[in-house]
Amino acid sequence: MAGDPYQALGVSRSATADEIKKAYRRIAKTDHPDLNSDPAAVARFTAASAAYDLLKDPEQRQRFDSGQIDAQGQERATQRQWRQQPGGGNPFGGGFGGQAQDPDLADVFADLFGQRQGQRAGGFGGFGGFAGRSDQRGQDVRLPLRVDFLTAAKGGSRRITLPSGGTLEVTIPKGVRDGQTIRLRGKGEAGIGRGEAGDAYLDVAVAEHPHFKRDGDDILLVLPISLDEAVLGGKVAAPTIDGAVNLSIPKGATSGQKLRLRGRGVNGGDQHVELRVAMPSKIDPELEIFIEKWRDTHGYDPRKGMTS
Repeated sequence: MAGDPYQALGVSRSATADEIKKAYRRIAKTDHPDLNSDPAAVARFTAASAAYDLLKDPEQRQRFDSGQIDAQGQERATQRQWRQQPGGGNPFGGGFGGQAQDPDLADVFADLFGQRQGQRAGGFGGFGGFAGRSDQRGQDVRLPLRVDFLTAAKGGSRRITLPSGGTLEVTIPKGVRDGQTIRLRGKGEAGIGRGEAGDAYLDVAVAEHPHFKRDGDDILLVLPISLDEAVLGGKVAAPTIDGAVNLSIPKGATSGQKLRLRGRGVNGGDQHVELRVAMPSKIDPELEIFIEKWRDTHGYDPRKGMTS
């Protein structure tokens, strides 16, 4: 990531951690490669991911703000003032014979001659004994991962697009929750030299289901039943995350009554079924006449005691 990480996220340097997180999420929702294939959007998302990785850590953010590290999270090169030593014209104090050389110079020669850690720049004056320290770990990346309700509950896989442009098949663990983070070791940006690759962090967002809701490992379901099923009882098909099962409705069931299906939730949790009596869309004359006669001899007040 080049430039200013605050600018990449569109926030001020005084932004709070929450404001930084919201800015990153806002960019991810519009510019993630899975949602927007425009190269400019991909570039914005890549820059925002790197910026967020830098600024989300309070200590790392403080070090960047104070100039100790750059926008890539790497230590800034330090300049040292060399003084003329008594008795000689060599400002480095030891000549080029390999005596008392300053190890900070190794970085300079590593940049000039492309040395890598573990290699030696043999034969250049007295500096041949230094090993370059150019190996760097790759940047971590954060990606949004939208998962449908049933895949989150039962597990599965998703193919995602990485900021680098490659794709990756990701295993979705059974029971993953909304807001959970999945870490993929070594799937971030490539390292430099022998530096290991960074990690990828997937921020899980679970989509809503038209019928199911989740409470921990339990599944909640509102199940409509007909008027005759409420009066007479019987067995009805009730959906679960693993398919429909037969559910016994007791005689005289009422709206709001709850039944439990043991072990039909997530990871051994239960499914709780709330019954809701659904009247027919049209009251036919036969039903109307029957209810009028029934009310004359069996009428009751379900609101008794609620009013004075």
